[in-house]
Amino acid sequence: MDSIKINTPFHLENGQSIENLNVAYHTYGKLNSKRNNVIWVCHALTANSDVFEWWSGLFGLGKFFDPDRYFIICPNALGSCYGTTGPSTPLENKRPLLDEFPELTIKDLAKVHELLRQELNIESIYALIGASMGGQQALEWSIHQPGLFNNLILLATNASHSPYGIAFNESQRLAILADSSYGNQNIDGGRAGLIAARSIALLSYRSYKGYENRQSESSNLVKNNFKSSSYQRYQGEKIAKRFSAYSYVTLSKAMDSHNVGRGKDSIKHALNLIKARSLVIGITTDNLFPVSEQKFLARNIHNCQYHEIHSDYGHDGFLVETPKIARLLDDFLFNDFKGNKPTVFKNTIRKSELMNLIEK
Repeated sequence: MDSIKINTPFHLENGQSIENLNVAYHTYGKLNSKRNNVIWVCHALTANSDVFEWWSGLFGLGKFFDPDRYFIICPNALGSCYGTTGPSTPLENKRPLLDEFPELTIKDLAKVHELLRQELNIESIYALIGASMGGQQALEWSIHQPGLFNNLILLATNASHSPYGIAFNESQRLAILADSSYGNQNIDGGRAGLIAARSIALLSYRSYKGYENRQSESSNLVKNNFKSSSYQRYQGEKIAKRFSAYSYVTLSKAMDSHNVGRGKDSIKHALNLIKARSLVIGITTDNLFPVSEQKFLARNIHNCQYHEIHSDYGHDGFLVETPKIARLLDDFLFNDFKGNKPTVFKNTIRKSELMNLIEK
């Protein structure tokens, strides 16, 4: 992982600023001689800049986005806890701000991508890709820098965060804030609340059918430790080991702020500004970002294709259904070629293996 330091104040949408902004990022592969092989990834809420780790079905040697062909860049989001400045970042001669960290918006997160691009002297981006909160960042960036991108790929995301999504986020934050260890200058605070918050979140990330497939009981005996119960606890404890409750609150609030129409005539007007060839992918069982939101994007972005995939895994289908996604990407990115089109889709991780990786 690499990082850069921005020495000038980083001004936020709310008028506040961050001093000595640090931006952490991963790169894979190399720029080609024409400098036209850049793939830029915007990650989701609790992911990080190591896209080979969390999106291994699409990114890696021999995968669809292969570093032997592409120069892949994935920054860690502003406000996260994996290297880029966030609530847990120690300040010079001061304690971390924790719950006093300034509130962020998706526009702020997208602005960090642009700063890093300038620092890396990247002149054009072949494809910008993001899902969920990552898709929200990709939308904002492609609206504010429309001439920068050749292709835009959006999965399971929206133009404005819905009342339903905000309600889910607020329920998670209430769980964290109910933990008395949160705040009070306690850098490890909110752990129990974060466990509960993650359990709430999973209900929006997965589907009824997904729980039926993986958490059904083989016995009808009365129990007090059902598979679904232990699964929720396990997932909560897993996130608490690797993520900060303060970043969770900060980034979930940033998602709530998402509205590409803010400062524009309307949401539709903002989407009309996008110039990149665009692909929008919806997931049929996604309750958090339903396909109606994806269709709205596709109707209002010029030169846009829309596809949806069926998945029993709900919103998390964008992590699981990588063979289906890769086929759509293959058709989208190379459909201008005649005859034997070049393809980079060699293989992908099996769904059962990927689910085991997600649930470890």
